Amino acid sequence: MDRVIYDRMAQYDSQHWWYLARRDIIASVIERKITLPADARLLEIGCGTGHNLPMLSRFGNVDAVEIDEEARRVASQRLGREVYSAPLPTLEGIEAGKYDLVALLDVLEHVEADVEALKSIVKRLRPGGRIFVTVPAFPFLWSAHDVVNHHYRRYTRASLTKVLGDAGLTLSMLSWFNSILFPCVATARLWGKMRHKDDSDDALPAPPVNRMLRRVFGIERHLIGRIPMTPGVSLMAIVSA
Repeated sequence: MDRVIYDRMAQYDSQHWWYLARRDIIASVIERKITLPADARLLEIGCGTGHNLPMLSRFGNVDAVEIDEEARRVASQRLGREVYSAPLPTLEGIEAGKYDLVALLDVLEHVEADVEALKSIVKRLRPGGRIFVTVPAFPFLWSAHDVVNHHYRRYTRASLTKVLGDAGLTLSMLSWFNSILFPCVATARLWGKMRHKDDSDDALPAPPVNRMLRRVFGIERHLIGRIPMTPGVSLMAIVSA
């Protein structure tokens, strides 16, 4: 990702509606859909500034990987111990057969060899372990946001299902999310493309707007995994080897 994206992440990840509501949604889905042992070991790959680590720590002992040096420094401070630097697809230095849950949250789209990356992650799972994946959806939404974030692709349900299957993984859940706000986000992205916008859309809105967007997006924590979701800005999947 461009340096500015990491800087904005560090600045906004405890305030911005998207980060706040997304963490609530992910935590809710893990609670309802994944049974973890009392001594669960978790790994977040591509943890950025570590904003998900306190949430994931509710479910067990968490390790993390981040390849950007400055973001890794911030994440290590938040975790209270070293965050590893182990690029995908190889994850060199990350112990095999150690983890009950690996979180890959808006990371797979950054990896050119996505199938190989998933196969490498499988090797780090304990028997019965799961991978929790989120990715951006719909190639037609490709915009400056994807360019500055150094994405290789946006996924469809079909393309994500194929990639997961090619890696030898079995789906236990596949759902759209960020569905309620999809019309607004799609309109903004397409309008930005028409105006040749060349930066990301991750600025912090005014406080009343930020609170409203968090509440609206956050509604999905009650819905995902319980009812079929309409098309959304993103996809999430839970898979096992």
